[in-house]
Amino acid sequence: MKKYAQVLADLEHQIREGRYGSGHKLPSVRSAANTYGCSISTIIRAYAELEKLHLIYAMPQSGFYVVEKQGDSRVGAETSRIDLASASPDVSVFPYLDFQHCLNTAIDTFKYNLFTYGDPQGLDKLRQTLVSHLANSQVFTQPKRIVVTSGAQQALEIVARMPFPNGKSTILVEQPGYDIYLRFLEMSGLPIRGIKRTAAGIDLQELEKTFKDGDIKFFYTMPRYHNPLGTTYSAETRKAIADLASKYDVYVVEDDYMADLGEEKSYDPVYAYNRTSHVVYVKSFSKIIFPGLGLGAAVLPERLLAGFLAQKSYADTSLLSQASLEVYIRNGMYERHKITISRQYTARIGLLNEALQQQGAEGLIEAADVRSGVYMQFKLPQKVNLEQLMKRLAARRIHVVPGSGFYMSGWRETEKFVRVSISRARPEQIGEAVQAIVEEVRRGMRYL
Repeated sequence: MKKYAQVLADLEHQIREGRYGSGHKLPSVRSAANTYGCSISTIIRAYAELEKLHLIYAMPQSGFYVVEKQGDSRVGAETSRIDLASASPDVSVFPYLDFQHCLNTAIDTFKYNLFTYGDPQGLDKLRQTLVSHLANSQVFTQPKRIVVTSGAQQALEIVARMPFPNGKSTILVEQPGYDIYLRFLEMSGLPIRGIKRTAAGIDLQELEKTFKDGDIKFFYTMPRYHNPLGTTYSAETRKAIADLASKYDVYVVEDDYMADLGEEKSYDPVYAYNRTSHVVYVKSFSKIIFPGLGLGAAVLPERLLAGFLAQKSYADTSLLSQASLEVYIRNGMYERHKITISRQYTARIGLLNEALQQQGAEGLIEAADVRSGVYMQFKLPQKVNLEQLMKRLAARRIHVVPGSGFYMSGWRETEKFVRVSISRARPEQIGEAVQAIVEEVRRGMRYL
């Protein structure tokens, strides 16, 4: 990452997080250059880019100031509402202006081609660009094995419906797991089987036995920043899953939907460990840009490609969105925005951990050691009435998600928890929210 991009991302992060508040004067160009250990021209370029983003403005003979945030959609009546439920990206960091530029550039570059029927596999230029983009996540492939989809969910639904060459039929899912996908599988009448996952991980001996005897078509897993647990499998576990898939001819559908939100330097997905092409790697772009973009990508083993495209069959993904994303990635804007939003979310997770310690929640709320991503599981005492807890928190305008919806129907080994998401919570709200949750859990225990 070039020094300029690092400086720009850090300054943008500090402004959006409020460390430089509305009307605040930024350090002088010379002072900032000394702070970041870079040239004055690098700072001037970064400040100019912040002006383009309408985050700062220049006053001749005075310096640079943060733009007043009048009309912010988060002020007013909504300031008292603390949203720890939503998984949508923070609207305050949506890259509107950058993406508007990419839309215009895409139209100028691709012209009339954007208004014709496209290739069901996706825009060729985007798939070529995604090769190097995915390689940064240790996913090495060729354009012919990438399929652009209208979000990660479409890819997950297609692999569930299509036949696999191993001739097996049962889909193995983690419990708890991604609620929307679980509901889709159940409503579709597809054969599914659960395997327990906790904050500590998964029982690999049970997984091997299930792979060996369970007629498993594929194992759907969210190794990184699991929804709802927030945890990430160790490298040893990811490697073991890859090895077991090869040994028992079971495919793995790896949902790496938050691949861009972490700050780990050496994370390798299950895909990187598997040498027999038994992994379907699925990625979303909605968590890093904005949900309305509706774009995802699937990297498929060659022997699954024809079956996948037969299910997809037509070009249902906007060519304009695809072309704009291609420009956004190729011009380095995606990488810069990724740094900004990752730092923001990591800082908020840090505040969440600090608040739990300050409130003395140990022994009352069990939370895993989560340092990145957006989710965290607050595991509660079994005696707490979850429904009553949710009502009391809602009365205090604090919104979380109960854990009961993240299990398949009839699953008996449930844990009692709430899922907390920091993606839409303002930093100054996090401590207040944790205090309220701890107070209400204690209150619920007293009423027993």
